[in-house]
Amino acid sequence: MNVEELVRDSLRELAAEQTPAGPGFADRVLAVRRRRRTRRLASMAAATAAVVAVAVAVPLLDSGKSDVRPSGVLRQDGITGHPDQSPPRELIAAGQTALAAYYTWRTVPQPGGKGIGVRTYRLLDPGTGTYVKDSRWSFVAVAPGLRTAAVLEQNQPVHRIGLLDLATRKVERWIPVGHAVAGLAFSYDGTRLLATTYTGNPDVRSKAQNVEGGWDWGPAFEASTRTGFYDFSVASGKGTWKAVANDRDTLARADFSYSRTGRQVYAQVLGDHDGTEQFYDLDGDRTAAPADEKYLRVDVDARLSPNGRLAALGLTKEVAPGKSYSSIRDPRTGKEITKVRGADLLAWVDDRRLVAWERVTGLDEPYRARLVLVTIGSDRIVPLSGVQREMYDELKAWVPVFVRR
Repeated sequence: MNVEELVRDSLRELAAEQTPAGPGFADRVLAVRRRRRTRRLASMAAATAAVVAVAVAVPLLDSGKSDVRPSGVLRQDGITGHPDQSPPRELIAAGQTALAAYYTWRTVPQPGGKGIGVRTYRLLDPGTGTYVKDSRWSFVAVAPGLRTAAVLEQNQPVHRIGLLDLATRKVERWIPVGHAVAGLAFSYDGTRLLATTYTGNPDVRSKAQNVEGGWDWGPAFEASTRTGFYDFSVASGKGTWKAVANDRDTLARADFSYSRTGRQVYAQVLGDHDGTEQFYDLDGDRTAAPADEKYLRVDVDARLSPNGRLAALGLTKEVAPGKSYSSIRDPRTGKEITKVRGADLLAWVDDRRLVAWERVTGLDEPYRARLVLVTIGSDRIVPLSGVQREMYDELKAWVPVFVRR
Protein backbone atom coordinates (compact mmCIF):
# COMPACT_ATOMS: atom_id res chain seq x y z
CA MET A 1 0.00 0.00 0.00
CA ASN A 2 1.46 3.38 -0.97
CA VAL A 3 1.30 6.65 0.92
CA GLU A 4 -1.56 8.04 -1.19
CA GLU A 5 -3.71 5.01 -0.41
CA LEU A 6 -2.94 5.28 3.30
CA VAL A 7 -3.87 8.95 3.30
CA ARG A 8 -7.11 8.26 1.42
CA ASP A 9 -8.07 5.46 3.81
CA SER A 10 -7.19 7.59 6.83
CA LEU A 11 -9.40 10.40 5.59
CA ARG A 12 -12.30 8.00 5.04
CA GLU A 13 -11.93 6.60 8.56
CA LEU A 14 -11.69 10.06 10.08
CA ALA A 15 -14.73 11.31 8.19
CA ALA A 16 -16.76 8.30 9.30
CA GLU A 17 -15.57 8.10 12.89
CA GLN A 18 -14.47 11.55 14.02
CA THR A 19 -16.07 12.57 17.31
CA PRO A 20 -15.37 15.70 19.35
CA ALA A 21 -13.10 15.39 22.36
CA GLY A 22 -14.90 15.37 25.68
CA PRO A 23 -14.44 18.02 28.32
CA GLY A 24 -12.35 17.83 30.91
CA PHE A 25 8.47 8.70 29.54
CA ALA A 26 12.51 2.63 27.27
CA ASP A 27 14.37 1.60 28.33
CA ARG A 28 13.20 4.19 30.56
CA VAL A 29 16.18 5.23 32.46
CA LEU A 30 17.77 8.59 33.06
CA ALA A 31 20.10 8.26 30.05
CA VAL A 32 17.13 7.99 27.70
CA ARG A 33 15.44 10.94 29.42
CA ARG A 34 18.55 13.07 29.00
CA ARG A 35 18.87 12.12 25.32
CA ARG A 36 15.21 12.98 24.78
CA ARG A 37 15.73 16.30 26.50
CA THR A 38 18.73 17.06 24.28
CA ARG A 39 16.67 16.19 21.23
CA ARG A 40 13.83 18.42 22.43
CA LEU A 41 16.19 21.35 23.00
CA ALA A 42 17.64 20.92 19.52
CA SER A 43 14.19 20.81 17.99
CA MET A 44 13.23 23.98 19.89
CA ALA A 45 16.08 25.87 18.24
CA ALA A 46 15.10 24.53 14.84
CA ALA A 47 11.47 25.44 15.39
CA THR A 48 12.23 29.07 16.16
CA ALA A 49 14.02 29.41 12.84
CA ALA A 50 11.27 27.67 10.88
CA VAL A 51 7.81 28.70 9.78
CA VAL A 52 5.48 28.09 12.71
CA ALA A 53 2.99 26.01 10.78
CA VAL A 54 2.66 22.25 10.72
CA ALA A 55 2.70 20.86 7.20
CA VAL A 56 0.74 17.61 7.32
CA ALA A 57 -0.18 15.05 4.72
CA VAL A 58 -3.63 14.66 6.31
CA PRO A 59 -5.31 18.07 6.79
CA LEU A 60 -6.39 18.97 10.30
CA LEU A 61 -10.08 18.45 10.91
CA ASP A 62 -10.11 20.51 14.10
CA SER A 63 -8.08 23.64 14.65
CA GLY A 64 -7.90 23.02 18.38
CA LYS A 65 -7.91 26.73 19.16
CA SER A 66 -8.38 25.85 22.81
CA ASP A 67 -7.33 22.60 24.45
CA VAL A 68 -9.79 20.74 26.64
CA ARG A 69 -8.87 22.06 30.07
CA PRO A 70 -8.26 19.78 33.06
CA SER A 71 -11.03 19.83 35.65
CA GLY A 72 -11.31 16.78 37.90
CA VAL A 73 -12.34 13.36 36.60
CA LEU A 74 -12.97 12.90 32.88
CA ARG A 75 -15.31 10.11 31.74
CA GLN A 76 -16.65 10.24 28.20
CA ASP A 77 -16.63 8.15 25.01
CA GLY A 78 -14.56 5.35 26.53
CA ILE A 79 -12.06 7.79 28.07
CA THR A 80 -11.26 7.88 31.77
CA GLY A 81 -8.81 10.53 32.89
CA HIS A 82 -7.79 12.46 35.98
CA PRO A 83 -6.29 15.75 34.81
CA ASP A 84 -5.92 16.88 38.42
CA GLN A 85 -3.75 13.91 39.49
CA SER A 86 0.03 13.59 39.09
CA PRO A 87 1.05 10.93 39.77
CA PRO A 88 -2.35 9.33 39.14
CA ARG A 89 -4.27 7.69 41.96
CA GLU A 90 -7.18 6.41 39.85
CA LEU A 91 -7.58 4.65 36.51
CA ILE A 92 -6.42 6.32 33.30
CA ALA A 93 -7.67 4.59 30.15
CA ALA A 94 -8.92 5.29 26.64
CA GLY A 95 -10.20 2.92 23.97
CA GLN A 96 -8.22 -0.30 24.02
CA THR A 97 -5.34 0.93 26.20
CA ALA A 98 -5.01 1.57 29.91
CA LEU A 99 -2.35 2.75 32.32
CA ALA A 100 -1.63 -0.62 33.92
CA ALA A 101 1.10 0.63 36.23
CA TYR A 102 3.67 3.31 36.77
CA TYR A 103 6.96 3.44 38.61
CA THR A 104 9.36 5.90 40.15
CA TRP A 105 13.13 5.68 40.42
CA ARG A 106 15.44 6.07 43.35
CA THR A 107 19.18 5.40 43.59
CA VAL A 108 20.59 3.36 46.47
CA PRO A 109 24.25 4.34 47.07
CA GLN A 110 26.81 1.52 46.98
CA PRO A 111 30.45 1.31 48.08
CA GLY A 112 32.96 2.91 45.73
CA GLY A 113 30.81 5.86 44.71
CA LYS A 114 28.40 3.82 42.62
CA GLY A 115 24.67 3.33 43.08
CA ILE A 116 21.87 0.98 42.04
CA GLY A 117 18.75 2.33 40.36
CA VAL A 118 15.63 0.85 41.99
CA ARG A 119 12.05 1.07 40.69
CA THR A 120 9.02 1.39 42.96
CA TYR A 121 5.82 0.26 41.26
CA ARG A 122 2.18 1.26 41.64
CA LEU A 123 -0.04 -1.38 40.02
CA LEU A 124 -3.64 -1.01 38.91
CA ASP A 125 -6.12 -2.77 41.18
CA PRO A 126 -8.85 -3.91 38.73
CA GLY A 127 -11.43 -4.07 41.51
CA THR A 128 -11.07 -0.53 42.84
CA GLY A 129 -9.66 1.18 39.75
CA THR A 130 -6.83 2.64 41.83
CA TYR A 131 -3.04 2.39 41.71
CA VAL A 132 -1.57 0.56 44.69
CA LYS A 133 2.07 0.58 45.74
CA ASP A 134 3.76 -2.84 45.64
CA SER A 135 7.38 -2.65 46.72
CA ARG A 136 8.02 -6.39 46.45
CA TRP A 137 9.04 -6.22 42.81
CA SER A 138 12.12 -4.85 41.05
CA PHE A 139 10.59 -5.26 37.58
CA VAL A 140 7.00 -5.70 36.39
CA ALA A 141 5.57 -6.48 32.94
CA VAL A 142 1.77 -6.48 32.62
CA ALA A 143 0.12 -8.83 30.11
CA PRO A 144 -2.55 -7.62 27.67
CA GLY A 145 -5.94 -7.92 29.35
CA LEU A 146 -4.76 -6.46 32.69
CA ARG A 147 -5.21 -9.72 34.61
CA THR A 148 -1.66 -11.01 34.96
CA ALA A 149 1.75 -9.47 35.52
CA ALA A 150 5.16 -11.08 35.33
CA VAL A 151 7.30 -9.94 38.26
CA LEU A 152 10.88 -10.12 39.50
CA GLU A 153 11.87 -9.87 43.15
CA GLN A 154 14.36 -7.33 44.46
CA ASN A 155 18.14 -7.52 44.03
CA GLN A 156 18.40 -8.20 40.31
CA PRO A 157 19.22 -10.41 38.56
CA VAL A 158 17.00 -13.12 40.07
CA HIS A 159 16.49 -16.84 39.53
CA ARG A 160 12.72 -17.08 39.34
CA ILE A 161 9.85 -15.25 37.62
CA GLY A 162 6.48 -14.79 39.28
CA LEU A 163 3.12 -14.69 37.51
CA LEU A 164 1.05 -12.30 39.62
CA ASP A 165 -2.77 -12.17 39.67
CA LEU A 166 -3.48 -8.43 39.63
CA ALA A 167 -6.88 -8.87 41.30
CA THR A 168 -5.66 -10.88 44.31
CA ARG A 169 -2.04 -9.59 44.33
CA LYS A 170 -0.91 -13.18 44.81
CA VAL A 171 1.74 -15.01 42.79
CA GLU A 172 -0.13 -17.86 41.12
CA ARG A 173 2.98 -19.58 39.79
CA TRP A 174 6.77 -19.31 39.90
CA ILE A 175 8.95 -20.10 36.90
CA PRO A 176 12.49 -21.07 37.99
CA VAL A 177 15.37 -20.12 35.67
CA GLY A 178 18.94 -21.34 35.39
CA HIS A 179 20.20 -18.04 33.97
CA ALA A 180 19.44 -15.01 36.15
CA VAL A 181 16.84 -12.57 34.80
CA ALA A 182 16.51 -8.76 35.07
CA GLY A 183 14.05 -7.80 32.31
CA LEU A 184 10.62 -9.00 31.11
CA ALA A 185 8.25 -8.39 28.18
CA PHE A 186 5.05 -10.05 26.92
CA SER A 187 4.28 -10.79 23.29
CA TYR A 188 1.61 -8.70 21.54
CA ASP A 189 -1.01 -11.42 22.08
CA GLY A 190 0.09 -12.10 25.66
CA THR A 191 0.72 -15.82 25.15
CA ARG A 192 4.52 -15.67 25.46
CA LEU A 193 6.96 -14.11 27.88
CA LEU A 194 10.45 -12.87 27.03
CA ALA A 195 12.98 -12.71 29.86
CA THR A 196 16.36 -11.01 29.39
CA THR A 197 19.23 -12.58 31.31
CA TYR A 198 22.21 -10.88 32.94
CA THR A 199 25.08 -11.86 35.23
CA GLY A 200 24.99 -8.51 37.08
CA ASN A 201 22.52 -5.76 37.93
CA PRO A 202 22.00 -3.72 34.73
CA ASP A 203 20.94 -0.57 36.63
CA VAL A 204 24.33 0.46 38.07
CA ARG A 205 24.58 4.25 38.52
CA SER A 206 27.31 6.84 38.92
CA LYS A 207 27.25 10.60 39.44
CA ALA A 208 27.03 12.58 36.19
CA GLN A 209 26.72 16.28 35.40
CA ASN A 210 23.27 17.32 34.21
CA VAL A 211 22.29 19.93 31.63
CA GLU A 212 21.87 22.60 34.31
CA GLY A 213 25.46 22.10 35.52
CA GLY A 214 24.53 20.16 38.67
CA TRP A 215 25.14 16.50 39.47
CA ASP A 216 22.66 13.64 39.23
CA TRP A 217 22.80 9.90 39.36
CA GLY A 218 23.06 8.49 35.86
CA PRO A 219 24.04 5.29 34.04
CA ALA A 220 27.53 4.08 34.90
CA PHE A 221 28.28 3.20 31.24
CA GLU A 222 29.84 -0.08 32.24
CA ALA A 223 30.18 -3.12 29.99
CA SER A 224 26.89 -4.95 29.63
CA THR A 225 26.44 -8.18 31.57
CA ARG A 226 23.57 -9.33 29.34
CA THR A 227 23.87 -12.98 28.35
CA GLY A 228 20.74 -13.81 26.31
CA PHE A 229 17.02 -14.43 26.67
CA TYR A 230 14.33 -16.97 27.54
CA ASP A 231 11.26 -17.40 25.33
CA PHE A 232 8.49 -18.89 27.51
CA SER A 233 4.98 -20.14 26.88
CA VAL A 234 2.85 -18.40 29.52
CA ALA A 235 0.37 -21.28 29.64
CA SER A 236 2.90 -24.02 30.28
CA GLY A 237 5.79 -22.08 31.79
CA LYS A 238 8.14 -23.95 29.48
CA GLY A 239 10.76 -22.14 27.44
CA THR A 240 14.25 -22.19 26.01
CA TRP A 241 17.28 -20.00 26.68
CA LYS A 242 19.40 -18.58 23.87
CA ALA A 243 22.76 -16.89 24.25
CA VAL A 244 23.28 -13.52 22.57
CA ALA A 245 26.73 -12.07 21.96
CA ASN A 246 27.47 -8.52 23.13
CA ASP A 247 29.71 -5.90 21.55
CA ARG A 248 30.72 -2.28 22.19
CA ASP A 249 27.26 -1.06 21.10
CA THR A 250 25.40 -3.11 23.74
CA LEU A 251 23.96 -0.97 26.53
CA ALA A 252 24.26 -1.93 30.20
CA ARG A 253 20.48 -2.51 30.29
CA ALA A 254 19.48 -3.78 26.87
CA ASP A 255 16.28 -5.73 27.48
CA PHE A 256 14.72 -7.68 24.63
CA SER A 257 11.17 -7.18 23.38
CA TYR A 258 9.14 -9.18 20.87
CA SER A 259 8.45 -7.95 17.36
CA ARG A 260 4.76 -7.51 16.50
CA THR A 261 4.49 -11.07 15.16
CA GLY A 262 6.64 -12.59 17.90
CA ARG A 263 8.92 -14.23 15.34
CA GLN A 264 11.86 -11.96 16.25
CA VAL A 265 13.10 -9.96 19.22
CA TYR A 266 14.87 -6.62 19.39
CA ALA A 267 16.86 -4.49 21.82
CA GLN A 268 18.27 -0.98 21.89
CA VAL A 269 21.88 -0.47 20.82
CA LEU A 270 24.15 2.52 20.50
CA GLY A 271 23.83 3.82 16.96
CA ASP A 272 23.90 6.79 14.65
CA HIS A 273 20.70 8.16 16.18
CA ASP A 274 18.69 7.86 19.39
CA GLY A 275 16.41 4.86 19.52
CA THR A 276 18.51 2.56 17.31
CA GLU A 277 17.41 -1.07 17.66
CA GLN A 278 18.90 -4.40 16.62
CA PHE A 279 16.74 -7.42 15.76
CA TYR A 280 17.53 -11.09 16.45
CA ASP A 281 15.86 -14.34 15.51
CA LEU A 282 14.61 -16.68 18.21
CA ASP A 283 17.95 -18.53 18.14
CA GLY A 284 19.74 -15.35 19.26
CA ASP A 285 21.36 -14.53 15.91
CA ARG A 286 21.30 -11.04 14.44
CA THR A 287 18.82 -10.53 11.65
CA ALA A 288 17.28 -7.75 9.58
CA ALA A 289 14.26 -5.93 10.98
CA PRO A 290 10.80 -7.06 9.83
CA ALA A 291 9.57 -5.07 6.83
CA ASP A 292 7.04 -3.13 8.91
CA GLU A 293 9.39 -2.39 11.83
CA LYS A 294 12.64 -1.30 10.20
CA TYR A 295 11.83 2.42 10.53
CA LEU A 296 10.69 2.26 14.17
CA ARG A 297 12.59 3.66 17.13
CA VAL A 298 13.02 1.80 20.41
CA ASP A 299 12.50 5.04 22.37
CA VAL A 300 9.03 5.66 20.88
CA ASP A 301 6.86 3.21 22.79
CA ALA A 302 3.71 3.40 20.63
CA ARG A 303 5.34 1.71 17.59
CA LEU A 304 2.74 0.19 15.19
CA SER A 305 -0.96 1.02 15.15
CA PRO A 306 -3.32 -1.87 15.99
CA ASN A 307 -4.01 -2.54 12.29
CA GLY A 308 -0.28 -2.30 11.53
CA ARG A 309 -0.68 0.36 8.85
CA LEU A 310 0.76 3.36 10.71
CA ALA A 311 4.02 3.84 12.59
CA ALA A 312 4.50 6.26 15.48
CA LEU A 313 7.82 8.05 15.25
CA GLY A 314 9.54 10.78 17.18
CA LEU A 315 9.18 14.46 17.93
CA THR A 316 9.52 16.63 14.81
CA LYS A 317 8.92 20.13 16.12
CA GLU A 318 7.81 22.24 19.03
CA VAL A 319 6.15 25.60 18.52
CA ALA A 320 5.15 28.30 20.95
CA PRO A 321 3.21 28.39 23.19
CA GLY A 322 4.14 24.88 24.30
CA LYS A 323 2.81 22.74 21.45
CA SER A 324 4.59 19.67 20.09
CA TYR A 325 4.15 17.50 17.02
CA SER A 326 5.35 13.97 16.29
CA SER A 327 5.57 12.08 13.01
CA ILE A 328 3.19 9.36 11.79
CA ARG A 329 4.75 7.36 8.96
CA ASP A 330 4.18 4.52 6.56
CA PRO A 331 5.88 1.61 8.38
CA ARG A 332 7.11 -0.02 5.16
CA THR A 333 8.52 3.03 3.36
CA GLY A 334 9.34 5.33 6.25
CA LYS A 335 7.61 8.23 4.47
CA GLU A 336 5.71 10.67 6.64
CA ILE A 337 1.94 10.53 6.26
CA THR A 338 1.06 13.23 8.78
CA LYS A 339 1.96 14.79 12.09
CA VAL A 340 0.04 14.49 15.34
CA ARG A 341 0.09 16.50 18.53
CA GLY A 342 2.36 15.19 21.27
CA ALA A 343 6.04 15.17 22.14
CA ASP A 344 6.38 11.50 23.06
CA LEU A 345 3.93 8.95 21.65
CA LEU A 346 3.37 6.25 24.26
CA ALA A 347 0.52 3.97 23.14
CA TRP A 348 -2.15 3.59 20.45
CA VAL A 349 -5.73 3.89 21.70
CA ASP A 350 -7.13 2.77 18.33
CA ASP A 351 -6.05 3.24 14.71
CA ARG A 352 -6.30 7.06 14.85
CA ARG A 353 -5.79 8.06 18.50
CA LEU A 354 -2.78 7.81 20.80
CA VAL A 355 -1.69 8.60 24.34
CA ALA A 356 1.29 10.95 24.48
CA TRP A 357 3.31 13.18 26.74
CA GLU A 358 2.64 16.79 25.76
CA ARG A 359 4.35 19.82 27.21
CA VAL A 360 2.43 22.51 29.07
CA THR A 361 5.22 25.06 29.22
CA GLY A 362 6.58 27.54 26.70
CA LEU A 363 9.85 27.00 24.85
CA ASP A 364 11.71 29.35 27.19
CA GLU A 365 10.46 27.60 30.34
CA PRO A 366 11.51 24.37 32.11
CA TYR A 367 10.07 21.32 30.37
CA ARG A 368 6.92 20.01 32.06
CA ALA A 369 4.41 17.61 30.51
CA ARG A 370 1.15 15.74 31.11
CA LEU A 371 -0.47 12.65 29.61
CA VAL A 372 -2.90 13.58 26.85
CA LEU A 373 -5.09 11.90 24.24
CA VAL A 374 -4.24 13.02 20.71
CA THR A 375 -6.03 12.31 17.42
CA ILE A 376 -4.69 12.08 13.87
CA GLY A 377 -6.34 14.84 11.88
CA SER A 378 -7.09 17.04 14.90
CA ASP A 379 -5.06 19.65 16.75
CA ARG A 380 -7.10 19.22 19.92
CA ILE A 381 -5.78 17.36 22.95
CA VAL A 382 -7.62 15.82 25.90
CA PRO A 383 -5.64 15.89 29.19
CA LEU A 384 -5.58 12.53 30.96
CA SER A 385 -3.26 13.26 33.90
CA GLY A 386 -1.88 16.14 35.87
CA VAL A 387 1.48 17.69 35.06
CA GLN A 388 4.81 16.03 35.82
CA ARG A 389 6.44 18.51 38.16
CA GLU A 390 9.99 17.39 37.42
CA MET A 391 10.34 15.36 34.23
CA TYR A 392 14.09 14.86 34.81
CA ASP A 393 14.18 14.42 38.58
CA GLU A 394 14.27 10.68 39.30
CA LEU A 395 12.82 11.21 42.78
CA LYS A 396 9.75 13.05 41.49
CA ALA A 397 9.08 11.78 37.96
CA TRP A 398 6.79 8.81 37.33
CA VAL A 399 7.08 6.50 34.34
CA PRO A 400 3.82 5.16 32.83
CA VAL A 401 3.30 1.56 31.69
CA PHE A 402 0.48 1.23 29.13
CA VAL A 403 -1.11 -2.09 28.17
CA ARG A 404 -3.91 -3.17 25.82
CA ARG A 405 -7.00 -4.08 27.83
